[in-house]
Amino acid sequence: MFTNCSLGHCHIVIAVILWSICVDSRKIRGISLSYKRFYRERKSFLCIDGSKMIPFDQVNDDYCDCMDGSDEPGTAACPNGRFYCTNLGYRSHYIPSSRVNDGICDCCDASDEYRSQTPCQNTCRNLGQRERAEVEGQTRVLGERLRLKQLLIEEGVLTWREKQAQLRDLQRVSDDLQTQLDDLRKEEARRKEEADSLREREIGARDTADNSPTSPYRPESPISVFKELDSNRDGSITVDEVQAKLSPVQDEEHALSEDEAVIKGRRGVPGSLADEDPNIKAAVSAAEKAAADLKRVEDAYETVYMEIRYIYELCPFSQVTQKSASGEVVSLGKWGSWAGPPENPYCQMRYESGEPCWQGPTRNTMVMLICGTETALRSVKEPSKCQYVMELQTPVSCQPALRQRGIHSEL
Repeated sequence: MFTNCSLGHCHIVIAVILWSICVDSRKIRGISLSYKRFYRERKSFLCIDGSKMIPFDQVNDDYCDCMDGSDEPGTAACPNGRFYCTNLGYRSHYIPSSRVNDGICDCCDASDEYRSQTPCQNTCRNLGQRERAEVEGQTRVLGERLRLKQLLIEEGVLTWREKQAQLRDLQRVSDDLQTQLDDLRKEEARRKEEADSLREREIGARDTADNSPTSPYRPESPISVFKELDSNRDGSITVDEVQAKLSPVQDEEHALSEDEAVIKGRRGVPGSLADEDPNIKAAVSAAEKAAADLKRVEDAYETVYMEIRYIYELCPFSQVTQKSASGEVVSLGKWGSWAGPPENPYCQMRYESGEPCWQGPTRNTMVMLICGTETALRSVKEPSKCQYVMELQTPVSCQPALRQRGIHSEL
């Protein structure tokens, strides 16, 4: 349906339509807000690199005039040009200007295909929502990880405090053991001196008795006395042999009895003196007990000292290391083989070919597996130079109680 209008009115409508088309065609596309100040419509346009001045109507005219491509931000005319995708609701970004109006939707707001026949959809809102959901999910995961990290930090602080308390306790135990060790060593030396003194006094008393004026004999040693009394050389001394040797030196009124002969005969047997003297027996027994106590305390002190001085790390089927207080790490052996007895070969682990000792062998470690509710390294000892023995407590080593004979368990 057509309507009548005056000639002047029709001219105005046509002018408005043409002006609208002209304005739309002159819209500066492909620039960001930060670059809009360079594209204010005026008589001339200065290339952004300052290399050239051109009329403003040559901007986005599909012909490259500027070396930096700044006069064609919305066309594919310049090979080094860039097109800015605004992508409202999503992430803004640049694409090469060669992709403008190429029939492929590169900007989610479809702004790069404004003259293309390709029907591009504005997907920025959906992409933005999806990305925000992913970011929120990552933020939650990161928050959970940070929470776990804080828990680990707090747990680490508690563990450090516990280890410090254990170290202080071990240091006190070490000091106590050192004191006991010193006391036991002094006691052992004192007992030894007493035993030696008793032996010397007994030997002196015996020599005095044997060298008295009433005795015409001066024995040189227990062995020579034994040989002298053993007249028939049969390796034993009889009462008759003792009486025969000693009766000439006795008074006529006092004959040597059998008991006296046995006692004097025993004095000539090596070692009999110490067996007969109760004081020497007591001193020797006390010295032996002191030596046993000393050995026990020395072992305990060595174990505590090693726990304080070093940090040991056991990696099953890999290696064993020792870390000193200065941070030096030494290999105590690499995984070798199972070393338990035939009936239970998996109760011991052998680690071999560790770092060599100075003027000694290479370090080796034997790990003894014992049953426990948790996995922990219980003790470390060095019974001989560079040969280590460890006790590893672990539930893996626990075996079920097998009541039926002939049933074997496997690790």
